[in-house]
Amino acid sequence: MFRFSPAAVLVMAALATAASAAPRAESALECGIAADMAVVAHSLAHEQIQRTKANTIMARIYDVSQSDRGKELMKEILDAAYISKGNSSQEFAEDLYSTCMKSGGDMDPVLGKKL
Repeated sequence: MFRFSPAAVLVMAALATAASAAPRAESALECGIAADMAVVAHSLAHEQIQRTKANTIMARIYDVSQSDRGKELMKEILDAAYISKGNSSQEFAEDLYSTCMKSGGDMDPVLGKKL
């Protein structure tokens, strides 16, 4: 049986938590880009664009091919947009932006956490 030190357990828990959360914005500019992505993603979802086509459109608009963080953020925003109910694209983006700015880049309250 393996035994882990308390410090090792804390590090593993932190890594597991970080892996389940949406990427954090590292600046106000990134919060703004995320909000812009939210408008486009929500609009695609509202128009019932097939998800694979929406992924392609978003990837073309926001060239995130060189950024794993960018790809993950785009995916998280699309996921949230496609399950969002009732909000307009503008409201979705405003919620994301204000949450991002108030929380130091944490967008999980709007995008949700993965289990």
